[in-house]
Amino acid sequence: MRTLEDKTFLLLIIAISLAFVWILWPFYSAVLWGAVLAIVFAPLYRRLSRSMRQRRNLAALAAVMIIVVIVILPLTLITASLVQEASGAYEKFKSGELNLAHNFQQVVDALPTWMANLLDRFGLTNLAGVQETLSAGLMKGSQFLAAQALNIGQTTFELIVKLFVMLYLLFFLLRDGDELFRIIKDAIPLRAEQQRAVFSKFATVIRATVKGTIVVAVVQGALGGLIFWFLGVRAPLLWAVLMAFLSLLPAVGAALVWLPVAIYFIVTGAVWQGLVLMAYGVLVIGLVDNLLRPILVGTDTKMPDYVVLISTLGGIEIFGINGIVLGPLTAAMFMVVWDIFTASRQSAQNDPG
Repeated sequence: MRTLEDKTFLLLIIAISLAFVWILWPFYSAVLWGAVLAIVFAPLYRRLSRSMRQRRNLAALAAVMIIVVIVILPLTLITASLVQEASGAYEKFKSGELNLAHNFQQVVDALPTWMANLLDRFGLTNLAGVQETLSAGLMKGSQFLAAQALNIGQTTFELIVKLFVMLYLLFFLLRDGDELFRIIKDAIPLRAEQQRAVFSKFATVIRATVKGTIVVAVVQGALGGLIFWFLGVRAPLLWAVLMAFLSLLPAVGAALVWLPVAIYFIVTGAVWQGLVLMAYGVLVIGLVDNLLRPILVGTDTKMPDYVVLISTLGGIEIFGINGIVLGPLTAAMFMVVWDIFTASRQSAQNDPG
């Protein structure tokens, strides 16, 4: 009977836990980013708590306000500006002011004959048809957005609610984080050394992903947008966001944006702009990762680039923007649990007693 009771209770724990996850699922993104921000800004909260003589409520509130000022407000302003700039770019494309076919034809005309013939052989010189396809796609997209206009109020309300849930949860995770960690640690049935390995890797990957990946990507995107604005490239904020997104992916990077633009400048006669952009991309944008990442997260936390690339792309495919964190985190947890299993198995083989 004892075995039956234990199994029944274990099934009850699993069922109740799954039901709890099901209830929280509509707000999983708010819970995720609340936990991520709590882990990243936990050192800031501890410093504030010491300076405020262990007044935990006041320290947690101050930390949340700082996070709102340095993270939430800038992100909101950038998003609003991005939407406005994207709408302006779409209107220019729709009116014909932004003519991709003409710009591409300028590049083709400036290429050597053998290269132009090679592009023509593969059918890459006829961009007019591609532009027509893009125009049709953008038109359908605008019609879809118009049809969804009635849902904008509801969507905005949902975003505000999720933001409130995230900040509310963030306050308590900062204030009671150490106590919650002890509760979770005591509840998980793992040996002490296994718990240390799992929890330390979990926190390390969260901090490395946010500080060493997202922050570096934002800096690279900002630097790229700055040089685009200086050189007079249209929609610099839009290109900055694209470069930041591509910088999240190792072995891809912002060069996929600035390098073609630099080549376009050179072949269309704007030689100094192209050379400046190429030098800036290599010496400034390209070196940010090598300089900032070791300062932010050190060198011992870096996963192989191919693992980060595949896990990030897979995470984005499944979870959307949340996959930027969930993808590498899942890959890191996969690696650490298998390392623990291998070490435990080898220990058992070396010590049969």
